[in-house]
Amino acid sequence: MSNFKSSSQKKHASVFELNGVPSFGQALPLALQHVVAMIIGCVTPAIIVSGVAGLNDTDRVILIQAALFTSALSTLLQLFPFIRVGNFQLGSALPVIMGISFAYVPSMQAIAETADVGTILGAQIVGGVIAIIVGFTIKKIRVLFPPIITGTVVFTIGLSLYPTAVNYMAGGTSNPDYGSWKNWVAAFFTLIVVTALNHFAKGFLKLASILVGIIAGYIFAAFLGLVDLSGIASAGVLQFPQPMHFGVKFDPSACIAIGLLFAINSIQAIGDFSATTVGSMDRQPEDQELQGGIVMYGVSNILCALLGGLPTATYSQNVGIVTTTKVINRCVLGLAAVILLIAGIIPKFSGLLTTIPQCVLGGATISVFASIAMTGIKLITQQELTFRTTSIVGLAVALGMGVTQAPDALASFPDWVMMIFGKSPVVIATITAIILNVVLPKEKN
Repeated sequence: MSNFKSSSQKKHASVFELNGVPSFGQALPLALQHVVAMIIGCVTPAIIVSGVAGLNDTDRVILIQAALFTSALSTLLQLFPFIRVGNFQLGSALPVIMGISFAYVPSMQAIAETADVGTILGAQIVGGVIAIIVGFTIKKIRVLFPPIITGTVVFTIGLSLYPTAVNYMAGGTSNPDYGSWKNWVAAFFTLIVVTALNHFAKGFLKLASILVGIIAGYIFAAFLGLVDLSGIASAGVLQFPQPMHFGVKFDPSACIAIGLLFAINSIQAIGDFSATTVGSMDRQPEDQELQGGIVMYGVSNILCALLGGLPTATYSQNVGIVTTTKVINRCVLGLAAVILLIAGIIPKFSGLLTTIPQCVLGGATISVFASIAMTGIKLITQQELTFRTTSIVGLAVALGMGVTQAPDALASFPDWVMMIFGKSPVVIATITAIILNVVLPKEKN
């Protein structure tokens, strides 16, 4: 009898092992934990971009569907490499979750204001090619992106997203009731719930603080008459992604702006891959894992663009779950991706997400944007804050934020200059930080 038990138990792998298939009963709640932690962050960039681009309800649903579907697809491709040639594998095979990245939101907003979603997707394809190049040359160019550079970029991204969050808290600039007391009350109610759960709750409620906060804020906003359910009625029951629905357009200035971010995020991914292996496996990532992960990051983003999905990146909140729980089994994260995949082909679910009032989204995401900025500060302070390093950070952020907050500063320049340098502070901050880090003399020990 004992032999029968031991043999049956061996059929399932442990959730603490990288490979093998665990029992479904064990894997499902752990997978749902990952979905809960990232799903709102995954769809919010699509909601923001659709608002700036002026998409109708049908196209908004399609963009949100694509966000869920392509995030799931990108995750599965990272988890389970299917191409191996010698020492090279296409994919990291590490327990990471991929999702639509907030890092691209400022630049995508700038592009959507003057062009359309197709122009973003065209720039994304170029960015994917750049990521592939970075992946194959990672050992040689990694020296150009120390923590002081990546930290400055991440910090600038966080700062640049604050106006978006505040505009959302006020109801959204396209809302005729923009700035009304109802919007602000609902926004602060949501923010209070999220903050309280983050600092006083434990377990699931702490982990799902943003999701729970949005649900609570949604209900509260409904009582204030701020919820419009018409988007659900127009959505279908089952619909697969529509490749090339938004088209693909290549604008040189948009390609440069997004391409720079892809180069930076390719380097930033090293941090997430490293945090995953160090925190959960007590080792540094292997060269083939880093190279395969970054190359797949580029390949999957090209594929995502063709499917209508916005740029993806590794999700740090899910890295945190992996390092905290030590659950590294790839099938657990694969199941989370499958759940996202299913959600991505159900338009009614995507339609429901479009009914979330912007004030509620703003109240929930301002804490996320604050977290992004603070992550940048943590990266910056990994190096000693000397006169040299503070000059790099201070000048890069000052020029990046300063130029973009003075709308007419580049008015006499050609339109492409305004698109690259005048719309998103991230581009100027990145270029400035890299140049200063190369030019300024190193301190003597």
